[in-house]
Amino acid sequence: MKKLSQKRKEWIERTVENDRSYKMLIYNRFFVCAVLGSIQIGLYLFMLFSASKQIGQVLRAVFMLITVLTFFHLINRHQNPSTRLSWMILILVAPLVGGVLYLIYGEGRPMKRLNEKIQQTKKQIYPCLFDSKNISTQAGTISAYLQTQAGYPAYADGEVVYYSEGEELFGQMLTALKNAKKFILLEYFIVSGGKLWKEILKILLEKAEQGVQIRMIYDDFGSILCLPPDYDKYMESLHPNIQCRAFNKVIPILSIRINHRDHRKILVVDGEIAFTGGLNLADEYIGEKIRFGHWKDTGVKITGDAVQTFTAMFFACWNTFKNTSEEITPYLSNSVKRCQNNAIIQPYDDSPLDKISVGETVYRDIIQRAQRYVYIFTPYLILDDFMRTALMDAARRGVDVRIVTPGIPDKKTVYRLTRANYPPLLEAGVSIYEYSPGFLHAKSMLCDDERAVVGSINLDYRSLYLHFENAVYFTDKNALMALKKDCKNTFAVSKLCEKGYPKRTIFGKFIDNVLRLFETLI
Repeated sequence: MKKLSQKRKEWIERTVENDRSYKMLIYNRFFVCAVLGSIQIGLYLFMLFSASKQIGQVLRAVFMLITVLTFFHLINRHQNPSTRLSWMILILVAPLVGGVLYLIYGEGRPMKRLNEKIQQTKKQIYPCLFDSKNISTQAGTISAYLQTQAGYPAYADGEVVYYSEGEELFGQMLTALKNAKKFILLEYFIVSGGKLWKEILKILLEKAEQGVQIRMIYDDFGSILCLPPDYDKYMESLHPNIQCRAFNKVIPILSIRINHRDHRKILVVDGEIAFTGGLNLADEYIGEKIRFGHWKDTGVKITGDAVQTFTAMFFACWNTFKNTSEEITPYLSNSVKRCQNNAIIQPYDDSPLDKISVGETVYRDIIQRAQRYVYIFTPYLILDDFMRTALMDAARRGVDVRIVTPGIPDKKTVYRLTRANYPPLLEAGVSIYEYSPGFLHAKSMLCDDERAVVGSINLDYRSLYLHFENAVYFTDKNALMALKKDCKNTFAVSKLCEKGYPKRTIFGKFIDNVLRLFETLI
């Protein structure tokens, strides 16, 4: 990797230290990309509508042909019906641009070559996970699906510890980092300067000096407002034992690649401990920066052989997108004394590039198998027909379905869409709570005191179909009861929404209906 000059390193340090400086505004990559993207759209429209009569007719004919072909392509695709309908409506409303926009943003699982590369990398790495310590799973269960179809083994050793607040989870992460002796793997959607990152970076530098190998991935789009360009190069310039990758670097060219973001949250230390959940590496997640009231986030700590799956998930991404073939065997641990508790612990991830929506399949299976209750934490509730039907059917057959969403939004349009999904669910008997103290960023699902999922996967189309995600499915009783207690405590401080909520004017209903037509495109 190209070395950074000392002047460039100093600028990056100052920018991250003070993200409100004028330089951060001037060099803000989101601002630059938005401007360049707008220029491209403007040039496109100028060519389409302002070119000479003859050229304009040819361009319009070409775009119309693209639109017609795209329309028939959508009709014959085995794709989510809600998504197909949204794109077909957009193409009918704006026929000259709808087809072109679909080619840029619409295909949910494009980039065939990249998917083949990911699958090839997994074939090299994932056989290391399957050995005598894995447990066999009964046919027909979601655990069997994860193992046979998605390629993630189930384990019956180790422990899951649930944390109901980001501050508590962060404390455990720091302890694990300080005790690292061999390696540290970090993969996060957002990394932002502040107290949390400053403390982590200090430990990383100390550990690198002690010979600990550090590998780090951050999503370039997710961190676009938080980190300056070349931050991955800056990290690698700090010490030879630190390697860093900016996932899917943002290039200000209209491209479908921008839709596919690494939304995963993974920390692995020495192959002995792994953490996942909703927590990104930014101060609002631990209450140091107040943005939308109290920010509630949750997560889990995993010990035992299941940690190996987190290691494999990390290196599948690392080797694919860094164009390396780093050997995973040195990072797999088999030396620690295990405790057998007969509970399933099964980490898994989800890729937008294949034809399997693992995250949605797990969520729907839990909902459809529920007998007594399903409790859900999600910051965004933007549902397709399948998920909405599953929730409504569960409530109608007598299952106590409760969903907690934020009381204070972080994104107003998404918040309006979330609320626009309330009426049919409330009519079916689903209980919806809004977290009154502030913004709820947790992603979890608990069912019948028997099974749960905690991870990075939201209940919205983008998370279920367009992002790289991860989570852990588990039946550990102690963790289940800790999550249930947190759910009960959260219900108690949240507002229970009644039928007819939210109250809307006729114009407001019209806006919501329009937004819902295109909710899978947002």
